[in-house]
Amino acid sequence: MLSISLITGCASDPPQLTTPDYKTYPYGYRHQRAYNRPYQVKGVMYYPLLSADGYSEVGIASWYGSESGSKTSMGAHFSPEGVSAAHKTLPLPSKVRVTNLHNGRSIMLVVNDRGPFKHNRIIDLSHGAAKRIGVKSLAKVKIDYLGEAD
Repeated sequence: MLSISLITGCASDPPQLTTPDYKTYPYGYRHQRAYNRPYQVKGVMYYPLLSADGYSEVGIASWYGSESGSKTSMGAHFSPEGVSAAHKTLPLPSKVRVTNLHNGRSIMLVVNDRGPFKHNRIIDLSHGAAKRIGVKSLAKVKIDYLGEAD
């Protein structure tokens, strides 16, 4: 009897990926701005934090700058030489301190965009922010959430 249910269970259609509908999520996304609602990139769902209080993370940072003039997730114009960053799940906008763990240099900046969507990277720094803390390509960093940005 058990083997029959296992066989029929395997014969069902695979689940279909759908566009996220924030209204059906029970986690408080209903009244969030579009850039703070769950979203999907390359088949992966991301759930922005409703609260980042106490958030701290260590991982690999990269920088971006070729997107000059394009818009961030929040709709602001991206300035490569400015001081900003992209993160997959921090609420937008967020103030954070990013510390380069190779040299101890740190910077406070505003996260106003989504990304990076490359394997093993936790934050994308604007080229201006990366230069200030000595990130030339990739670097191990610590991110500390400081609060909501204005």
